[in-house]
Amino acid sequence: MILKATQLAFAYNDTTRFELPDIELGPGEELLVLGQSGSGKTTLLNILGGLLKPQKGEVTINGKSLYRLEGNSLDKFRGKHIGIVFQKPHLLTALSVVENLQVANYFVGKDRSDLIEKNLEELGILDKKKAKVTTLSEGEAQRVSIARALANEPLVILADEPTASLDDTNAEAVIRLLKAQAKRLGAALIVVTHDQRVKNHISNHLTIGKA
Repeated sequence: MILKATQLAFAYNDTTRFELPDIELGPGEELLVLGQSGSGKTTLLNILGGLLKPQKGEVTINGKSLYRLEGNSLDKFRGKHIGIVFQKPHLLTALSVVENLQVANYFVGKDRSDLIEKNLEELGILDKKKAKVTTLSEGEAQRVSIARALANEPLVILADEPTASLDDTNAEAVIRLLKAQAKRLGAALIVVTHDQRVKNHISNHLTIGKA
């Protein structure tokens, strides 16, 4: 089992409380989490990604309890084992494509130039390696975001609304890329979205809402 989440709960205040579903995923397995805005999708993703400590419950990745780690240990574990594709790419605009990916390697203390080139080639943007990110199209920037999430060959890939601003063709391409890369790495893939189009590509899905 790569990822296991049990009895998760989180409250931002007295009126915004979430009881989140249990999840178990093995190598290469995928899950689509559907829900409207405010349903707790991003809260769930942030908890699974080591960004938001739940008030109740546990997340284990490859047998390691995520929130028993603290501070620098949690940061290093997250950087090495969890790849997150955010809704907006959040790339460093002063850097080139390859430099953005090298930053991800830096945080785990490894030079993975070989893997960077491989990922860029598989994603069809190797020719953009030295380009400034400000020159990229929206679809290209999203692919760089995916390459960054894969930079350290994570065990878990989490994608937050990766198709929200894309047309049908590009949305399908992004989901196919995420699925293919997860299979290649033997990683667990979770996509959280309100985009019903994604259901055509990931059959294993659940819908969440406020408790």
